[in-house]
Amino acid sequence: QVQLVESGGGLVQAGGSLRLSCAASGRTFSHYAMGWFRQAPGKEREFVAAISWSGGNTYYAESVKGRFTISRDNGKNTVYLQMNSLKPEDTAVFHCARAYTGSYPYEYNYWGQGTQVTVSS
Repeated sequence: QVQLVESGGGLVQAGGSLRLSCAASGRTFSHYAMGWFRQAPGKEREFVAAISWSGGNTYYAESVKGRFTISRDNGKNTVYLQMNSLKPEDTAVFHCARAYTGSYPYEYNYWGQGTQVTVSS
């Protein structure tokens, strides 16, 4: 079984930064692409960013491009989301996910429980 545990969420003022982490169980973390998604109250879940198994390719939603950076450390079984210049509209529960397909756009089959990010104006 794969477990994904997010951390690093919290309350921050607009313009501030947060770094989310997602720790994965299992010995095959480095074999899979990973992604970050978010869901705001009353809205559907939306894609934020993805990273290939090697970290060599990254993909972003237009709304976060230039502000968020996804990265991974395969030695630590962890994927990160550095979020800068945060806006109130970034407020959401952020989830990480593990992909089961090998090329972008990825399909995902394991999800974490999420971490709350709240950006005050």
